[in-house]
Amino acid sequence: MEIAYLLDMDGVLVLGGVPVEGSVGFVRALVENMRAFQIFTNNSRYTPEDHAHRLLGMGFPIEPHHIYTSAMATARFVSEQLPDASVYAVGDLGLMSALQAAGCRFTVFSPDFVVLGDADSYHYEEIVTGARLLCAGARFIATSPDPSVPAEKGMHPACGAVAALIAEATGFKPYFVGKPNSFMTRCALEKMGVTAEQTVLVGDRMDTDVLAGLESGMRSALVLTGATARADVARFPFRPDVIVDRLADLADHIWA
Repeated sequence: MEIAYLLDMDGVLVLGGVPVEGSVGFVRALVENMRAFQIFTNNSRYTPEDHAHRLLGMGFPIEPHHIYTSAMATARFVSEQLPDASVYAVGDLGLMSALQAAGCRFTVFSPDFVVLGDADSYHYEEIVTGARLLCAGARFIATSPDPSVPAEKGMHPACGAVAALIAEATGFKPYFVGKPNSFMTRCALEKMGVTAEQTVLVGDRMDTDVLAGLESGMRSALVLTGATARADVARFPFRPDVIVDRLADLADHIWA
């Protein structure tokens, strides 16, 4: 049985704008051998086209169809829950484009949902508006529970941290669609046309990546180039199937 891969991006393939050593070669081998894979990211800032362009510029042989983001999963979730939903969205182009493609309508007047995603910089007035709309009856959805993402100069605050701010202010907690939610993993598996049993989820976080693999019936591989150090693993009640120093080391692993 050939193994399919769901590859996290930040902390696995790249750190900020720099590829992790060996990751380009690993992805190139997947493409050349026509193996099923998706870049499976909670990063909702960019469209698949922008993600692919960014990765291509670093040397990865990636096309937009190789990308599956939490923005895409969130847009699908919203449209399935309430077709033609109205939303107030806080985030960057990746989230806005996905919601628009799913048929959602943007409004600040009594939206059905407040949808929060990642952003390069959050505007305080947008956060205030979102909080007020939640208190007025909108439902709260967020793309990712990740509080931060690894970057070249250290950690960068992410969607989960801003969601916590809004939840603390309003008393309303969001429903997170991104990893480890199995809704997102099922969507990606469906896109690849493979089963969970055929797939390995590779990530740098125990609380999202490894947990997503566990709860969706996939095997998981933890790489130590991002958010989680080897010493951190013992703090969790669950374990990855494999721990490697970097993505390239998986090339030598034989999956039973």
